[in-house]
Amino acid sequence: MDTDSDDRVYYVISDLHIGGDEQLEHVEFLEELLAFLERLEATDENAELIINGDAFGLWEFTTVEGIEKFDVLERTYPELFEQLRATGENVPITLLPGNHDHELAAYDEYVDRFAEYNVELIQEKWLSREVGDQAIHFEHGHQHDANNRIEDWGNPHATPLGYYYNTLVTSRAGQLSDRGRYNWLKDVQAVTPTERMPVWILSKYFYREMNPLLRYSMVPFLLLFNVSVVLAVLAGLDLAGIWSAPVDQTEAFLGQFGRAGTAAWFFLALNVAIGGLLLLIGVPLYFIRRDIRKTVDRFGVFETELTVDPQEPYEEAAREIFSEQPATTIYCYGHTHRPGVREIEGGLLVNSGTWLKRLHRRSGVIGILPPVFYPSYQLPVVRIAAEPEGVAVEYERMAKPSPATEELTRTERFFTVGREPETDLPDRRVVEPERTVQLAEASD
Repeated sequence: MDTDSDDRVYYVISDLHIGGDEQLEHVEFLEELLAFLERLEATDENAELIINGDAFGLWEFTTVEGIEKFDVLERTYPELFEQLRATGENVPITLLPGNHDHELAAYDEYVDRFAEYNVELIQEKWLSREVGDQAIHFEHGHQHDANNRIEDWGNPHATPLGYYYNTLVTSRAGQLSDRGRYNWLKDVQAVTPTERMPVWILSKYFYREMNPLLRYSMVPFLLLFNVSVVLAVLAGLDLAGIWSAPVDQTEAFLGQFGRAGTAAWFFLALNVAIGGLLLLIGVPLYFIRRDIRKTVDRFGVFETELTVDPQEPYEEAAREIFSEQPATTIYCYGHTHRPGVREIEGGLLVNSGTWLKRLHRRSGVIGILPPVFYPSYQLPVVRIAAEPEGVAVEYERMAKPSPATEELTRTERFFTVGREPETDLPDRRVVEPERTVQLAEASD
């Protein structure tokens, strides 16, 4: 066992996605990242920084190729690279490739260029570090994602499905984002899982791009849609002569208010007409959609992250690593952008999250308004260190103000009052030394 690593502290960050075409080059957390690196520059700890994949958005560069992308990064973020150089003089900085920056594993020149800034680029799929009498397995995690797995590791021309999505959709969004009423389209890379992108675009169109007069005129109808459907059913019962009491009572009640009551009655009638029409169309479409979905599910044609547990492949990978390497008690990955800790076979499955914006879907509680995607930042840093009771894993959140006030319209904020997302990071967890002994005995 390397005695130098017994008291080493490991700081882990991942999924920064720095760089890309046009609007994607703006790093909204750059100030916080520099502050974190400055802190490591001054630390007295025996520490190492692990950047666990997708530090850079190389897939999102579509106008330059190969090592030229490093030149662009160097020119665009000189302050960041100089801070990496300064921090790397005090603590080792280790960089692993992810899927978005897999090209780091494809060109040896990257190793030398990063070394100039005191960053050690490891062109492998994973690495291991000892901590106390235990060990940590680090990998980005995309090799367990069928859409982003690199079958020919180190091949600069490797193009999994995710590559096409990011070069054709994400990079294009960066080129077009500033044409909107608000610069929102660049946040497409924060939409996870990607299957939600159409709903997100519909939401931003409704709340951001739609003509305000049209939007505000639609809101009452959309809010009252559920009521309108009920009224449409009651109106149908009245026309059929089955039950007229609700309609008669409503008409009599509103008639007491003169013109105001007449206007209200007209508005309700219009809602009933729209609701009835949508009901007539919607009911058969619902059953057709349901039948199609059952057929599709039987064939498994559209089995995606929404229908498959996104943690399952990583749990299986962790079990395999823990079984084959009893000293390894922590499996640390990123990729899914979901920070979390879960116990697997007595060890810990640790996700280091993302520094990108998180978008939390908040569906309407009434009516059929589009959902609101509430933005937040977590900026997680995972700290892994040996302590007397075992190996401790804890999260630190770098402070950054919520972007909701600036990025959400008044309508979006109104419909999410009291429903803001909780963005707390996982609690501290410890792997006790007995766990390593038990695994070693089980493997004998």
